[in-house]
Amino acid sequence: MADNPLKSYFRRPSIYIKLPSGGNFWPPGTVEMPENQELAVYPMTAIDEITYRTPDALFNGQALVDVIQSCIPAIKNAWAMPNIDVDTILVAIRIASYGHSMDIDTTCPKCSEESTYALDLRTVLEGLKVPKFDRPKSIGDLEFHFKPLSYKQLTDNSIVQFEEQKLLSLLQNAEMAEEEKLKLVTDAFKKVSQLTMKAVRQGIHYIKTPDSSVSEPQHIDEFLHNCEKSIFDAVRDHIMQLRSEAELKPLSIKCSHCGHDYKQPFTLDMTNFFG
Repeated sequence: MADNPLKSYFRRPSIYIKLPSGGNFWPPGTVEMPENQELAVYPMTAIDEITYRTPDALFNGQALVDVIQSCIPAIKNAWAMPNIDVDTILVAIRIASYGHSMDIDTTCPKCSEESTYALDLRTVLEGLKVPKFDRPKSIGDLEFHFKPLSYKQLTDNSIVQFEEQKLLSLLQNAEMAEEEKLKLVTDAFKKVSQLTMKAVRQGIHYIKTPDSSVSEPQHIDEFLHNCEKSIFDAVRDHIMQLRSEAELKPLSIKCSHCGHDYKQPFTLDMTNFFG
């Protein structure tokens, strides 16, 4: 078939980005990293916009995966992307598609004045921090090394957590025998505890002992179920600290009405971030 004469009018890269991970923690074959480490980011297509407006695809993460792979062709499997790269990728696609300015609706906590704040997303990109996953945690003879969760792991864990929280909420007003309700509540809390254990295990890259290095998930999982609580708590807290270092910081806003300075939470929610 002859080349499409409209090919020269196809979308082109709008910006280029470097991933916070530097390509680390991506399984082989999931991203094609150029020598300069800069990935081309294309604007969204009409199909991409339809995709991210599909509720079920948004909930299970497929919408985000499809849009990312469309807008950044170098990413072959967005499910595998480390969670530390997600915010940078989302902001880059938003800039490529709609420009670097984004309006944020905000309400002053002091005078209740409602206003619109113009956010420059380029400053958001510059402000994103990379947790120091190369910083191990030593506890006695053990040295713990960490890794970010993949988007797939993060999504699966979030779905389970959402479903259990929804169940607990429904049970509060459910008309059933107290014994049956207690059993369901106990089972739900047990699943949440198991989810916490799973998330900690997924955040461990490997554990060094004086004699070996252990990276097998089943061995790490068995260790976490049988170690002292103080060790588990220290590892969990370290992983939570790493995750907090990668979180988007609140926006600093000065109220135009009363001059009050306050912090505005800012999250990248697919349901409104691309709207």
